Amino acid sequence: MIENINNSNKSNLLIIKDIKDGFGITYFLSNEGDETIYNITINTDATGRFIKIKSPKLIKIPELNAGQSTKIRIRLSGIGIGEPIDCYRVKVIVNADDTKTVERIILLNILGPFVKIITVFINDEDSYEGYTLFAPEYYMTTYLINNSGEIVKKWKSDYIQCAQCCLLENGNLLRASLARINPYFPGGGMTGRLEMFNWDGDLIWVFEHTNDNYCLNHGFEVLPNGNILLIAWEVKTYAEAIDAGRNPFTIPSGVLWPCYIIEVEPTFPEGGNIVWEWHVWDHLIQDYDSSKNNFGIVRNHPELIDINYGLPRGYIDMNHINSLDYNEKYDQILISSHTQDEIWIIDHSTTTEEAAGHSAGRYGRGGDLLYRWGNPQAYRAGTNDDQMLFGQHDARWIEQGYPGEGHITIFNNGLGRPEIAYSSVDEIVPPVDENGNYYLETGSTYGPKEPIWSYVSENLSDFFSPIIAGAQRLPNGNTLICNGYSGKFFEVTMEKETVWRFYNLIPSFISNQVTNINRYPLDYPGIGNFTKKLDIVYDKSRYLSISILFSDIIK
Repeated sequence: MIENINNSNKSNLLIIKDIKDGFGITYFLSNEGDETIYNITINTDATGRFIKIKSPKLIKIPELNAGQSTKIRIRLSGIGIGEPIDCYRVKVIVNADDTKTVERIILLNILGPFVKIITVFINDEDSYEGYTLFAPEYYMTTYLINNSGEIVKKWKSDYIQCAQCCLLENGNLLRASLARINPYFPGGGMTGRLEMFNWDGDLIWVFEHTNDNYCLNHGFEVLPNGNILLIAWEVKTYAEAIDAGRNPFTIPSGVLWPCYIIEVEPTFPEGGNIVWEWHVWDHLIQDYDSSKNNFGIVRNHPELIDINYGLPRGYIDMNHINSLDYNEKYDQILISSHTQDEIWIIDHSTTTEEAAGHSAGRYGRGGDLLYRWGNPQAYRAGTNDDQMLFGQHDARWIEQGYPGEGHITIFNNGLGRPEIAYSSVDEIVPPVDENGNYYLETGSTYGPKEPIWSYVSENLSDFFSPIIAGAQRLPNGNTLICNGYSGKFFEVTMEKETVWRFYNLIPSFISNQVTNINRYPLDYPGIGNFTKKLDIVYDKSRYLSISILFSDIIK
């Protein structure tokens, strides 16, 4: 574990609040601490060809007493109408003795002296500096932004984005996308296609895996050897489902879509070799039909998956696996199974044949589950009170060298939470030994009993993403969170203070959902040279003609 790099000797009690628009911009600078703050400087800058600041750009305040606030007004003049993204913004940076730098980026529309605030970004000193990668759902472009929310790089595809993207250490972008509508798998998260672009934006590799028998969905995980793990659905007929012990009254469509995982070795420029597979269908148990081979006492076999659990969500999509992660130390795969409200861990050291069985491999369990957590009712243990996960996404191991290394973070969407609908980001400590074996006490449930750390909103219902979303532990111990349903990204410290916030406005204010995001450090090997300071994401011509007409008023 590394030391948190935040400067704990500085206070974070100098606050910008109550930012309002109208005739310019006004806000209050407040000292929320118990001691006087000295030598405050406020630097204000505007971005936009036809926007000018009329008030002083540098303000100095010798001191601000404890509990005191002062009102600051920014007078502006200009013309900037449309989607601001990178064009129309005001940046306010506040510094003072023994305090942490406070930064607010105000995106706005402006006509003459009148301002309408679109949104406000936060970029305070404790934020982990780097570049954040994201791809709006059902949109063709993937974006890389800096901590000020400026777009520094983008990649354009001919296919809409449907799930996940990542930046490799060689500078290549990998993104899941919708190959085409597959009428045999009309489910959320359908993809069918994986694309790779180089840093310059050229498409250099494509892999498609979609037909009437199977279809890729959701995300992927890149292995250290360059192979890629992918999630897919496969079709099981009514007869196959009955033979596996499924209750016939719970097959209303006549088919089931159990999930499976493939490992693909890319063959450039197109296609790949499937070198390993793991199928949920090979690891089932049921207590409905005693005439079937997999009949047994579900409670006694937590390593197996109950084919009849998970209704009504699992009437067709019986697992809806929505994320993968890989642990090189243990050679294990972490799976998020949405329908079961659980995370699973399986052995990757097996062959495909061994993965279909119940023995062999590094842990002697074949492809059976090594660990599961989140909802012990899925294996007939515990009660409603023991359920911890509710429609979760994006389960990840915390990387080695990061605070909490080896722990697991999960975006717990809260879908079906018994009290009120709210999301949380939970960190758990799995009961694993140094060899990768997971402890389960006989007659009990897999631990832990509860997360070691969780983030929720102070007003619980203010933070809720019923679908998609994700979280990433950063090297300084902060946690980067994607509230995917609302397109809001933010970063919190271990003390749950928000130190960075970005609101996605692409492709529009109302269609801005993002599945998950990733932050890369400034020195990440995959970050190439930026050829432009900024990439503007909309057609400026529709606004420039108006701007030119009014350019004289702000000379």
